[in-house]
Amino acid sequence: MLADDKRANRFLGLTGLTPDQLRAGIGTREVQLAVLDFLCAHEPDLVAAADSLGLEPAAIASAREALAR
Repeated sequence: MLADDKRANRFLGLTGLTPDQLRAGIGTREVQLAVLDFLCAHEPDLVAAADSLGLEPAAIASAREALAR
């Protein structure tokens, strides 16, 4: 997600996180869920992330659902 400047800026703008907050919080459930929510909310972002990670988009969506419980 962060490899694409436009996507990264949109994520930071929508979540209100700063780059430092993102780095510091990436190990927390809240930040992980914010990332997954962001990706799952816009199919092109979801597909791009899945391609980059070598996953099916459904795997990311499943991770989001599991984390949200």
